[in-house]
Amino acid sequence: MDFGLVLQTDPPASQVISLMKRAERNGFRYGWTFDSAVLWQEPFVIYSQILANTQRMHVGPMVTNPGTRTWEVTASTFATLNDMYGNRTVCGIGRGDSAMRVAGRAPNTLARLGDAMGVIRDLAEGREAEVDGNRIRIPWIKDGKLPVWMAAYGPKALALAGQKADGFILQLADPFLTEWMIKSVREAAAAAGRDPAEITICVAAPAYVGDDLAHARDQCRWFGGMVGNHVADLVSRYGEHSGLVPEDLTEYIKSRQGYDYSHHGRAGNPSTDFVPDGIVDRFCLLGPAEAHIDKLRTLRALGVDQFALYAMHDAREAVIDAYGTQIIPSLTR
Repeated sequence: MDFGLVLQTDPPASQVISLMKRAERNGFRYGWTFDSAVLWQEPFVIYSQILANTQRMHVGPMVTNPGTRTWEVTASTFATLNDMYGNRTVCGIGRGDSAMRVAGRAPNTLARLGDAMGVIRDLAEGREAEVDGNRIRIPWIKDGKLPVWMAAYGPKALALAGQKADGFILQLADPFLTEWMIKSVREAAAAAGRDPAEITICVAAPAYVGDDLAHARDQCRWFGGMVGNHVADLVSRYGEHSGLVPEDLTEYIKSRQGYDYSHHGRAGNPSTDFVPDGIVDRFCLLGPAEAHIDKLRTLRALGVDQFALYAMHDAREAVIDAYGTQIIPSLTR
């Protein structure tokens, strides 16, 4: 199992770079960041410094979207980083939540997302692709490689990930839901004539190592609110009892009352009071190191290839170090 660290690009950027260097020293192989131009600093500028200050770490957004950047710019940016530092980038992509909504736009359609994934990958790897009706190719790219991993929750998005993505990003760590969603992605891949085993499975969730569960829950409760945004979209699209989305995922948002993106992904988010302790426990990794190891072994047995750790809480360095000394060695040896 691989491990990744997920951060927001809050200033100063030097702190983001320092935490990623610390993560690599502790055995993390991937460095991810949020990507919302209004809320945080520009991640691709920071990726350049992360890559320059690490040796093996792969970087990418969790997640970008096909609406806030033109597709050829996205492809060229990834390809430039790869040309400078070797093929060490991953394009995590989705419909767009905070990035689009904060700018007053609706998230992208799945059709647009599906088209963008193919175009961005082709252009970044040096092949010709069609953009706005024109066939273009970036001529300077040689031996480029860009895996495209798609974030998804709902049935149509899971199917698209299986049909077109190189990897699937699931932003929660509940074993029951993980098993259901991996199965959906793999069935879609097989139906599309792809080898399901070739799709990398990445589970991303907050992790907090320690014995004070009440404090850990409060530090990670924001995550239930973030996931709740996507669940609310699914309920509006499919209905609360459609059978297309597990009720385990939809039940807890009944008390949800709006969402303030100025606190998005932050400990103490006042928009997440509706998230019960049980959801925090299911979606996150909390407790002593042994509890993390047990849950990660369960996820690995379900087919998870990478666990990406959200570290938006008051113990970032301590959790990175605890994973490096106690948890990662137990899952990688």
